[in-house]
Amino acid sequence: MNRPLRVLQIVPSVSLVYGGPSQMVLGLSKALATQGVEVTILTTDANGDAGQPPLAVPLNCPVAQDGYQIWYFRCAPFRRYKFSAGLLSWLLRHAHEFDLAHIHALFSPVSSLAAAIARTRHLPYILRPLGTLDPLDLQKKRLAKQLYAALLERANLAGAAALHFTSAQEAQTSHRFGIPTQDWILPLGVEPHPPTHLPIPPSPHPPTLLFLSRIAPKKGLDLLIPALEKLTEEGLEFRFILAGSNPQEPEYEQQVGDRLQSSPLASRTTITGFVTGEAKQALLHQADLFVLPSYYENFGIAVAEALAAGIPVVISDQVHIWQEVEQAEAGWVVPCEVGALAAGLRQALQNGDERGRRGQNARYLAQTRYGWRAIAQTLIAHYQTLLPQSPSEDGRP
Repeated sequence: MNRPLRVLQIVPSVSLVYGGPSQMVLGLSKALATQGVEVTILTTDANGDAGQPPLAVPLNCPVAQDGYQIWYFRCAPFRRYKFSAGLLSWLLRHAHEFDLAHIHALFSPVSSLAAAIARTRHLPYILRPLGTLDPLDLQKKRLAKQLYAALLERANLAGAAALHFTSAQEAQTSHRFGIPTQDWILPLGVEPHPPTHLPIPPSPHPPTLLFLSRIAPKKGLDLLIPALEKLTEEGLEFRFILAGSNPQEPEYEQQVGDRLQSSPLASRTTITGFVTGEAKQALLHQADLFVLPSYYENFGIAVAEALAAGIPVVISDQVHIWQEVEQAEAGWVVPCEVGALAAGLRQALQNGDERGRRGQNARYLAQTRYGWRAIAQTLIAHYQTLLPQSPSEDGRP
């Protein structure tokens, strides 16, 4: 192929409120663009539930950003489900202009229908499930998802050129509804940890423990809070920062806040709410230890960001990059049990020298395993396998 590869990235939203997995499409597109790929992102202006204003972005026109184009479409008529009739209409008209589509999220109407359109337009497409095929996730609204799969997702899986999983464990555990699939296992990337311009005090003593993620039941806060209370009862000194929010489940977020306020942890806990940009980097800068004891996590981009900042991590063995963390000795890995989590945290908090050693390993792991440039190069090689071969490439005259 003499001209650049033309790739569509389709994702329901890139708003920060939906967390890292959606946001990573921006980093991926930037990395692909630096390698000469012509990338166009199709997304909506969705920005949380119906009570939140949409993203303040230009609509129905290309916006140049970091070497690629991004098209935002009005989230309508079903705003709650991040649906966009305008996006799908545009795809129907322009699908033939691209070599392939990389579609992010299943069980999301705009992504599901985009895959169906790609299939009817003979546009090869890759699906990235974002953890939606995890058996635990499929138990949520189980009957509705079974019907949805019968109507749309089974055909989408069968027609996909490949499924993009971000870890081997995600691929192994994901349910396929009986459909054989071609699987690509490629991690997500993180940017190098930049210096912060905010005034940061010296690393305090006692050590600071950071939880920085969406406040959701699957994140294991029902394990973390009792584990930290146990350490408090033992007299172990530490500071705890809870950073994150969940506009889609405000009741749960309130329950967590109320629990902490009435807990022995209250005097040593800071709740920051949602943070981004330099405020987020400042938290990473001052943290001595990062914790995420999720019940299931198809990748764990917040963990990768902590690793890039040189912070050792304490994670559960259901965060699907745990094997890389364990092999690199970049942190501590524990099962999803209060006692085991308390033991891992105790060991990490009591040994500053070991935290320092594992923090150095963490930074090296992020640089070598989760650098965007290498990920983009590997992904482009995968993309190339989906393109029609020219006569000179397949050996025929």
